[in-house]
Amino acid sequence: MSTPLRLLLVNGPNLNLLGTREPGIYGSQTLADVERLVTDAAATRGFEVRAVQSNHEGVLLDAIHAAREDCAGIVINPAGLTHTSVVLRDALAGVALPVAEVHISDVRQREPFRHHSYVSDVALVHVIGEGVSGYATAVDLLIDVIAGQADD
Repeated sequence: MSTPLRLLLVNGPNLNLLGTREPGIYGSQTLADVERLVTDAAATRGFEVRAVQSNHEGVLLDAIHAAREDCAGIVINPAGLTHTSVVLRDALAGVALPVAEVHISDVRQREPFRHHSYVSDVALVHVIGEGVSGYATAVDLLIDVIAGQADD
């Protein structure tokens, strides 16, 4: 069976407020801008994107579980769940797909509680503090990982 040429883009809680939420930290681009950027970046490499954003952890878990069926990898900005959710980490580990973790701001330079990520150990790619453009970087790096696995 060939690897599907689709990525799952997961955006966690409060990212639906991009563009208006703390623009000094997160910028003025919206979630729609993020989704368009990721879709365009993936398309240049021959990939499609399915995007999900939710403020409800279970919705994100269900989307991650479903990705096993038709996605080659996951780009995720878990938002606040980064620092609190063992179940999100376990879902990512459980589907055994390559994962790229993205954070718009540099969480390592923010409040101490943001310094720990439950996702880091299951992610093969980490893009932190590059703003919204970091999503495109994450897509490119993740597709490189996927291509490398296909070569093995």
